[in-house]
Amino acid sequence: MVVSRLQGLSPLAAQQVMAAAQAIETGGPDLADAKLAPVLASCPDHPEVLRLRAGIQNLRGDYSGAIAAMQRAVAKRPADPLYYNTLGTILGQAGEYDAAIETLRHACTLQPDLAIAWFNLGAMLTRCMRHAEATDALQRSVALNPAYMPARVLLGDMLRAENRIGQSAAEYRRVIAEQPWTGMAWWGLADLKTVRFAPGDVDQIKRAMRDSRANDNDMIAMGLALAKALDDEGRYVESLDALERAHTVARKRRTWSAEAFSAGISMILDAFTPPPTPSPDIGAGSGIIFITGLPRSGSTLVEQILASHSMVEGPGELTDLPMALTEESNRLGKPYPTWVKQTPPEGWRRLGERYLQRTARWHARRPVCVDKLPGNWYHIGAIRAMLPAARIICCRRDPLETCFSCYRQHLDNNEYARTFTDLAAYWRDFDRSAGRWQTLHPAHVHQHVYEELIAEPEKSIRALLEFCDLPFEEGCLRFHENQRGVSTPSAMQVRQPLRADTARAPRYGTLLDPLRAALGLPPFAG
Repeated sequence: MVVSRLQGLSPLAAQQVMAAAQAIETGGPDLADAKLAPVLASCPDHPEVLRLRAGIQNLRGDYSGAIAAMQRAVAKRPADPLYYNTLGTILGQAGEYDAAIETLRHACTLQPDLAIAWFNLGAMLTRCMRHAEATDALQRSVALNPAYMPARVLLGDMLRAENRIGQSAAEYRRVIAEQPWTGMAWWGLADLKTVRFAPGDVDQIKRAMRDSRANDNDMIAMGLALAKALDDEGRYVESLDALERAHTVARKRRTWSAEAFSAGISMILDAFTPPPTPSPDIGAGSGIIFITGLPRSGSTLVEQILASHSMVEGPGELTDLPMALTEESNRLGKPYPTWVKQTPPEGWRRLGERYLQRTARWHARRPVCVDKLPGNWYHIGAIRAMLPAARIICCRRDPLETCFSCYRQHLDNNEYARTFTDLAAYWRDFDRSAGRWQTLHPAHVHQHVYEELIAEPEKSIRALLEFCDLPFEEGCLRFHENQRGVSTPSAMQVRQPLRADTARAPRYGTLLDPLRAALGLPPFAG
């Protein structure tokens, strides 16, 4: 920690700040909070105290509190690039990607050799599907600090997205060779999915998990990777145990309230029932197809099928719709969806135009553009009001398979995936929402069922294209031949033909009965 950032603190207070900073890295938010409490009481306005307080709030998922604390700190140290780096990272965690990118670029301008700021900028650009800019930022980070493994891991992820599987795996292996405790390198190998772990990897992961240099993030990622490696070997009891231990670590760092989330979904559904009078531009959104659903429900597969059509562009997981809604909330000074019922048709037209501005670079390529962000199922009511001519697909898959797949996946910021109870609650909120949207907008919301696609591929794909008002093309049946970049966890799977053996829950038998019970399903029947 730079000495100048501690100026104004007594020697004891400075020691407490440094102890809190170390606890954030190694001990989690509760220990860090305890370490920071004395100096927070005596020096609540010191910028470094505020920065650490923001870090603790961020770990707990209190993004608004973290942003407010960090903005106060930045106001006191407006020329400190590290402060802008911290603020930008928190803004990104909160989903405010545009503001995060702008803030991180400013950090890089203030200190062009700050490798961590270039890495965080690359990560934010990656989330926004701005891959060329992301690659440039990540390469800057790696050049400045080759020993910073997260930047190299993210480069490996981008190689995977480009279907350069051998190079991607090699990059992960190089990171592991240098720092075996780097959890995301192990998870990168696991996320290749169609590539099995090598003999001896299970023992190597277990040794790495005993390394004192592994932090909680490493332990979570390695635990999930270990579960994948054990699953590959048919060691299902051990695999499930590894998953439970990984999620236990994650729950110490950040919690999720099923009750609060469900109440928020009810507020959204109530705000859009009955539907508000939409934008008077009834043709707005005519070239847009939104794909929504839970993670691991087949949404990337649907995007791959549609993007194999000559008229369709598939840019990936765009964040522009929720960002447009966040902008409006910030402009009004009211949280979404409290302002929905007061928004006139012209307001919805303006929001639709703002969305189209944000996504213009994708619409310029082909007549139809897919916007695939699974969580947009929250916002189907807003889509209908903003873009009346847009088409919306809700992807559905067997709830047990969907929830178990989420449980096995390293999902950034998806804290509902840590327990079977929370997963089941999240699925039920999706299920009731999807049903409500279908009832309110039957002509514009299409329920796509993964199991029906597997059973009768051509029939399901033809129905999908018909709903999207697209002529049938044989290329959509050969979607696995499409070499477009795919950056989601399903990148490898959508480059293979459809398989009928993807159900994983039966292999675990009665081990998953607690998840079945949470979902209201009968126990395993053998």
